[in-house]
Amino acid sequence: MSKQSKRREALIYHAKPIPGKIKVVPTKKYATQRDLSLAYSPGVAEPCLEIEKDINNVYKYTAKGNLVAVISNGTAVLGLGNIGPEASKPVMEGKGLLFKIFADIDVFDIEVNTEDVEEFIQTVKMIAPTFGGINLEDIKAPEAFEIERRLKEELDIPVMHDDQHGTAIISTAALLNALEIANKNIEEVKLVISGAGAAAISCTRLYKSFGARNENIVMLDSKGVIRKDRDNLSVQKAEFATDRKIDTLEQAMNGADVFIGLSKANIVTPKMIKAMAKTPIVFAMANPDPEIAYQLAIDTRDDIIMATGRSDHPNQVNNVLGFPFIFRGALDVRATGINEAMKKAAVLALSNLAKEPVPEQVNVAYRETRLTFGKDYIIPKPFDPRLIAVVPPAVAKAAMDSGIAKEPIKDWKKYEESLLERLGSDNKLVRLLHNRAKLEPKSVVFTEADQLVVLKAAQIVYEEGIAKPILLGRRDKIEKLKEEIEFDVEVPIIDPKSDAEGDRKDAYAKIYWGQRKRRGITLHSARKLMRERNYFAAMMVNEGDADALISGYSRNYPSVVKPMLELIGLDKGATRIATTNVLMTERGPLFLSDTSINIDPTAKDLAKIAQMTATTVKMFGIEPVIAMISYSNFGSSVNEKASKVRDAVKYLHRYFPSLIVDGELQTDFALNKKMRMDRFPFSKLADKKVNTLIFPNLDAANITYKLLKELNQSENIGPIMMGMKKPVHILQLDASVDEIVNMTAIAVIDAQKKQKRENNIN
Repeated sequence: MSKQSKRREALIYHAKPIPGKIKVVPTKKYATQRDLSLAYSPGVAEPCLEIEKDINNVYKYTAKGNLVAVISNGTAVLGLGNIGPEASKPVMEGKGLLFKIFADIDVFDIEVNTEDVEEFIQTVKMIAPTFGGINLEDIKAPEAFEIERRLKEELDIPVMHDDQHGTAIISTAALLNALEIANKNIEEVKLVISGAGAAAISCTRLYKSFGARNENIVMLDSKGVIRKDRDNLSVQKAEFATDRKIDTLEQAMNGADVFIGLSKANIVTPKMIKAMAKTPIVFAMANPDPEIAYQLAIDTRDDIIMATGRSDHPNQVNNVLGFPFIFRGALDVRATGINEAMKKAAVLALSNLAKEPVPEQVNVAYRETRLTFGKDYIIPKPFDPRLIAVVPPAVAKAAMDSGIAKEPIKDWKKYEESLLERLGSDNKLVRLLHNRAKLEPKSVVFTEADQLVVLKAAQIVYEEGIAKPILLGRRDKIEKLKEEIEFDVEVPIIDPKSDAEGDRKDAYAKIYWGQRKRRGITLHSARKLMRERNYFAAMMVNEGDADALISGYSRNYPSVVKPMLELIGLDKGATRIATTNVLMTERGPLFLSDTSINIDPTAKDLAKIAQMTATTVKMFGIEPVIAMISYSNFGSSVNEKASKVRDAVKYLHRYFPSLIVDGELQTDFALNKKMRMDRFPFSKLADKKVNTLIFPNLDAANITYKLLKELNQSENIGPIMMGMKKPVHILQLDASVDEIVNMTAIAVIDAQKKQKRENNIN
């Protein structure tokens, strides 16, 4: 993507359809006059009076307890410098978005128009009654140190400057694990810290709290080594000044065990890496480009333990592993601050989590057979769903043990369950899919690439590295649209109607005729069909000229399915095809089947659909928990439509006893665990969170998924084709760009899976 194109896309993302990235939504009913009279006057007076009696009631009657202020004056915005409060607002909104999607914390972003330390402190103090916590962001040093120190002393709510402590907490957890792998003692290792800003100072202080010694630390700023004989050192830099006769980074690196980079790109050379001690630990965390490129570093030393701030390399030191979960734990016990004990608890929680067996969902996301603790996995992945159930409890317990928790937790199991319920607010699944596809992108044919929406999706998957697009359609129209959207790279363009493709069309026609000449197909009719995009694209996939295909944007579903069944057919062991859609709901991903193919399936068909859907759900790294849906509950109706579902469940229980499936169930009972446990405690689903619904017919499934999608504006992936021999996926009419991108990621993952299976067979 050109620089201009990236710029335009970023601006459109922030401007459309609504400016900004966050908004306020009501949490109470407001439909009737009665609702409004309770929400405002006169009903609102009652909680006001209760809070006046006891100020702690503000947490009972308002949103304060789950509300964090992200506050900045825009003086040290990452990569941009002092750009001012208004220009920093998109960054602060972005921080708010991360708080919400990772820990379900609401945020108001506050941009303060002052660089005066005292004015800033007083402003924050005056607005603090609104919030349960304060996250300071992008404030330049040394002012940031004084601002945080004062606010922590003078406020009774959690205050943290994430630029300082976020990187410190994550990198300390990584460092402890790296030292364990290297069989080194933190009290003995020699550390080089490149950078002396807020993050570097806080990192080094936290390392010291875990045992690192001042005499073993060399810190450098833009002027060189910070030595005791240097003039005009700030208080913070003086804290780490060395009396060793070292003048340069190269000298400091000689014999060093650990390098911590929080400075600028490409200042570390291979020669410096070679001069380090045995099993060197290098955390090159400058963004976007590290102090030494990852590949260069690991090519230089095969015993190196390497971490960066980038997501495209192992061991990403990412603040999102910390701040959402630290504030979550602090808010949940109404901590009066975030102290050293809480930060250290977060460090140890992250450190220990990396040593635990990794969930299949994370392995799937990174296409690992099994991620295990070692030099390429010293810190949990940001996608790890366990983070919210591990870090906040550790932080909350530390707050309680250190005596600053006003609302101690009494039932830890219930608390952990409540944390896991918050996972539904973050649609991690889409990011997981894209990440997995990027690890091994495949060639995907877009049969309607002369449609603007389809071409835009193809551009995105190319630029994001999700897939290698092959564009089918009228060449002149595609070229014109490419120019319009600044898709200025060379990708294959094929027009099946063009004479330029004559040889390939003829070859495909002969193969197709050979397969179906006894089914009424003549060579002439085969040649004619090869001018049709879907037949041509299906042959491309069949003959290995493409790995997968995406079609259906502008044509009705049955007309697209027909050539796929004729040319590609069913997968080995499959007796039919079916589709499932995934909706990203507040309760998490919800799979619905069959949404597009089987009009009125039999009991045996429903059982097969459930089996195929279970396999698809597992492809996402999720354990399927399946409810077979009906209008009745466990035999409450003797009608044959209910009996059909009941018979399907009996079949599954008999022949697939390990599958977590039950029914027949009405939809509300399927999705409401409390109702289900109260009424049907005998069910295999009783205490479980259902994530998969199998509907009794096409009407029910299709209507339900489209209704949910439109009413809740839920992100949708699908329909995902199940049971086909090759990776072919058919869109719903007028699918959006995002839906096409997501389906392309599915097609790539499907191709990866089928290729792996074929390789294992061969």
